[in-house]
Amino acid sequence: MAKNLLIVESPAKAKTIEGYLGKDFLVKSSYGHIRDLVKGDMGIDITNDFAQTYEVPSDKKQVVAELRKLAKEAEMVWLASDEDREGEAISWHLFETLGLKEAKTKRIVFHEITKPAILKAIETPRTIDYNLVHAQQARRVLDRLVGFELSPVLWKKVKPSLSAGRVQSVAVRLIVDREREVNKFNSTAAFKISAIFSTGKGRETVKAELPQRFEKEADAEQFVNDCINASFSVSSLETKPAKRNPAAPFTTSTLQQEASRKLGYSVSRTMQIAQRLYESGRITYMRTDSVNLSETALQGAAAEIRSAYGDKYHQLRVYKTKSAGAQEAHEAIRPTYFNHHTVPGDSSEQRLYDLIWKRAIASQMSEALFEKTTAQIGISTRKENLVAEGEVLKFDGFLKVYLESYDEDEAEDSENNNMLPPLARGQELLLNELSATERFSRPPARYTEASLVKKLEELGIGRPSTYAPTISTIQNRGYVVKEDRDGRSRSFNTIVLSGGQIKKQVKTEITGAEKAKLFPTDIGEVVNDFLVEHFKGIIDFNFTAKVEKEFDEIAQGLQEWTKMLHSFYKPFHIEVETTLETADRANGERLLGTDPATGKNVYVKIGKFGPLVQIGNNDDEEKPRYASLAKSQSVATVTLEEALEQFKLPFSLEDYQGKEVSVGVGRFGPYVKWGDAYISVPKNEDPLSIDQARAVEIIGEKVIADAPVAHYEGLPVTKGTGRFGPFIKWNDLFINVPKAYNFDNLKEQDIEELILKKLDKEANRFIQQWPADKIAIENGRWGPFIRFGKEMLKLRKNPATNDKYTPEELAAISLDTVKALIVEQVPNAFEPKKKKVAAKSGAASGKATGAKTAVKKKAPAKKAAVKR
Repeated sequence: MAKNLLIVESPAKAKTIEGYLGKDFLVKSSYGHIRDLVKGDMGIDITNDFAQTYEVPSDKKQVVAELRKLAKEAEMVWLASDEDREGEAISWHLFETLGLKEAKTKRIVFHEITKPAILKAIETPRTIDYNLVHAQQARRVLDRLVGFELSPVLWKKVKPSLSAGRVQSVAVRLIVDREREVNKFNSTAAFKISAIFSTGKGRETVKAELPQRFEKEADAEQFVNDCINASFSVSSLETKPAKRNPAAPFTTSTLQQEASRKLGYSVSRTMQIAQRLYESGRITYMRTDSVNLSETALQGAAAEIRSAYGDKYHQLRVYKTKSAGAQEAHEAIRPTYFNHHTVPGDSSEQRLYDLIWKRAIASQMSEALFEKTTAQIGISTRKENLVAEGEVLKFDGFLKVYLESYDEDEAEDSENNNMLPPLARGQELLLNELSATERFSRPPARYTEASLVKKLEELGIGRPSTYAPTISTIQNRGYVVKEDRDGRSRSFNTIVLSGGQIKKQVKTEITGAEKAKLFPTDIGEVVNDFLVEHFKGIIDFNFTAKVEKEFDEIAQGLQEWTKMLHSFYKPFHIEVETTLETADRANGERLLGTDPATGKNVYVKIGKFGPLVQIGNNDDEEKPRYASLAKSQSVATVTLEEALEQFKLPFSLEDYQGKEVSVGVGRFGPYVKWGDAYISVPKNEDPLSIDQARAVEIIGEKVIADAPVAHYEGLPVTKGTGRFGPFIKWNDLFINVPKAYNFDNLKEQDIEELILKKLDKEANRFIQQWPADKIAIENGRWGPFIRFGKEMLKLRKNPATNDKYTPEELAAISLDTVKALIVEQVPNAFEPKKKKVAAKSGAASGKATGAKTAVKKKAPAKKAAVKR
């Protein structure tokens, strides 16, 4: 057995480090955190200075048992998790859970996985930094308090199964606020004057623009008319040198932004790839807000630049981080070895590494030098001057390697200027074409993942480790969607002077098209408005930034973490209590107007199954009518006319092949019903536009798709694609087809193999079943569990043995015992349900908004100390 046990978070990192250390070291992974706050309970004793109760998850018990055994046998245990708050907390959890002793435990940190860095870390160990641990505890506890207390308020006042979080709710608020800015924006038109001149020397041309714009078409037309017989000449010429400096090397947020712009990666994907590059020793630590480079890195970059490009391309640059909370001990994200231009791995790793390498190298290169020329072009018949600008690159410097990208709202200002031909003051220019083009002001750009990260960082909200999970969470919770949206056609006017003749034209353009933008959903807007109204302090930008600063102060030992939590929790808890007692239920209801046919009020709101339109009041003698909104419609923006259109659904068409045909909208979207078959309408197709011919076409496509691709044991096998990917269907079994198979060209052998695997799995699936009660005990991926209707519930320990149920015990367990286990987790599981009077819907999917959800408040349990 090795004398030294070194523990890191990931197996990939362990494998890389093990190669650098001798036989006296055994390197093992903890696979991230080995314990967390207990589930199903807040796990925090508010009355006892926020003492936490931790538990080792079932999937980590084997890891902990192995590490505990190895730690007892080792002479020294080295805790080598990352040097940030989460990493320090992992080391602390290991120390506590494994029962380590200070005398035989050392804490080491490094920012790159290279042999020199690892050996240097071992030479300079330290102890666990409890300031960092307390900062992580403060964040974890505060976020648990917010989530556990706010979420039940949303369940009762908005909709069951919702959640709230300190940072995620602020991110949603930013997106909602921006969407409303866009929707309220009134575009104004103005005419832009541009011209193309010839110098008379070959194909040399000069492009120029009028700095001002004309608001009235008549003024623009007058300008163009005045230029019919005008002469044009260079009235002034100014040439001056200009330079451009490279951007600093990447921090976590700037890497996320640039990978989104240049590579199209989501924030979470960027971090996953960067994690793999770090763990394989290719780059330095990827969670950092520092732009600092070590002396070793500066020397390595200098040597590579001089070798590859020459001395004149190198310029030593020392970057300082502006963020007050940044840790300069950390480095910016950079390659571990600058002479490694590429790395092995998949294409995504190679592309991200190339981006990191270029940005880091460029940061140590010379500035790019330009000669910028501005020519004023006089018009003999007008007092205004047209302006032509251009620049000539004199020395490329860092541009030889890298050019930074910009967000959409900055792109206009960062466009490269055109090159100008040689010009002289007084030089006559020949007009090729002069045009006045109607241009419209643009609303603020919706957020992309990259621009949202930038905004969060600007506001001081969150830290490098929080951006990716925050953006993933708000999408997974259904508060925000990231999608492309088609633009709409818009007309614009042009007035063109060419060859002494003026031509006026009306042209069209596509406006409002969006690519991979973040849009709030209806439920996202309702939740946001409710939180802004009742918990403004929690999702206030300044408050959230202030909390982040306090975490930084705790990490630096400048503030006591429990004191900070006490100052937060008391007023917050009072807000929760007050809101539960006094706040009205929120559903985003909006009165659109009255229905011309009945004279009744028309509302839109969030119902149990999503956004809907309602005709009539709930207290009318005649029950209200309901219809679901189309996917493209929003509670916030739908008009009365658009909402009433939804009551045309469902509608019937002519029979086809002896079966009835109708079009409607269901829980999972628009459909064409043919006999008893429901056929989904293609995405983004308006069901109201479907006529007989289109319905028959959709049915035909479904018939072809459902045609058997093979037969097994005399029964047909069909293919399809569902919510969870491609599948085959045989004998009423739906069988997922993994990526390892060629779905478009499945062979008989593949089909037989998939069916046999499914049959084998189904045979071993059920341990016991009680179909009448919709209860079963099943074998799952992580062990046996109880299925109760659609619920998947844990199997608690056998109270008789205080241990897990054995297979024999599960095979003999009674229904009453299983029901008792269910009630422990779902208290009202077997209580008689109150009858609901369902209103008839004008659409197939129309539903009543549902009864109120009761929230049972549970007082925090008193616990003396942290449970290990």
